[in-house]
Amino acid sequence: MPKIHAVSTYSPPHQIPQEKAEEFIQQLFNGRMERLERYLKVFQNAEIHNRQLAMPIEWYKTDHTFSERNDLYIELATEYGVRVIVDCLTEASVDITDIDAIIFVSTTGISTPSIEARLMNQLSFSEDVVRIPIWGLGCGGGAAGISRANDYCLAHPEALVLVICLELCSLTFQQEDINKSNLIGTSLFGDGVACALVCGDQVNISHTKTLPSIKNTASRLLPNSEDVMGWRIEDNGLHVIFSKSIPSIIEKWLTPFVKSFLQKNKKSIQNISRFIAHPGGKKVLTAYETALGLSKEILAPSSFILQQHGNMSSPTVLFVLKHVMQQQPTTGELGIMASLGPGFSGELVLLEWE
Repeated sequence: MPKIHAVSTYSPPHQIPQEKAEEFIQQLFNGRMERLERYLKVFQNAEIHNRQLAMPIEWYKTDHTFSERNDLYIELATEYGVRVIVDCLTEASVDITDIDAIIFVSTTGISTPSIEARLMNQLSFSEDVVRIPIWGLGCGGGAAGISRANDYCLAHPEALVLVICLELCSLTFQQEDINKSNLIGTSLFGDGVACALVCGDQVNISHTKTLPSIKNTASRLLPNSEDVMGWRIEDNGLHVIFSKSIPSIIEKWLTPFVKSFLQKNKKSIQNISRFIAHPGGKKVLTAYETALGLSKEILAPSSFILQQHGNMSSPTVLFVLKHVMQQQPTTGELGIMASLGPGFSGELVLLEWE
């Protein structure tokens, strides 16, 4: 089975404590949004301590065109992408010329050619690298990227695949949008980048740590749920869509998805000692607890990443995975990586440490 050999992460330089984010919205929306004081409680209830942004807070106080935001996305995505790739390959002691495919996952900017082509022009990749850009999966993109890398490595067991998840959520902030979804998104989202190296069975890389082997994957779509989560695209850019029903959808829909996935793999939730959940927010983690009967302890890595970085969309679950890998699970431990995103959809990855 393919293995995840290394995960690297990068957080942009501008850290903002949650109380500063709340103060920013209060000043910006004061007198423009009804029941603002009531809605501001979401900042305090989110259990997020800090987030990292691509730009200093002053930048978000003024209006920016869609093209200006997107040009900045392309520039910074290329810069940050180079950082995580170099760090990931250094950790795994792999030469960049040995990479066979790049899966690039993002939903917070638009680029054609896609960002991985720009990264190939910055670094010494082979010109024969297979490019697989994935756009539109939002928070579900992290586990989906690992799943697609697994598919590639099953077809090409000698392959080394990079999965890069990069989201600059803050660049989509709309200062004129006084909808509740925009305020909630601002209380949750930060910026971040992650890179994972996934290798096929026939790749021999020496290592001294236990590593997660990918045993199986699953994808599922909830029919007719396009309005649960996503973007509303307008002339001035991307406007976030959040349904208040997300936690209840997770509670009702996730349980049969996870249980059927485990049954197909002849496992039960009791066999899982590592649950690597995308922490969409405090309510999402609570929904995981309720739906699957999980303890706060098993979700502690997800809670920790949420507290320190907020919801970074697709990279977040890889931040959690890196945190778990650093704890060095013992040989034979089983884990599930789970992320949910627009569609409404879910991605599951069954892992075993070897």
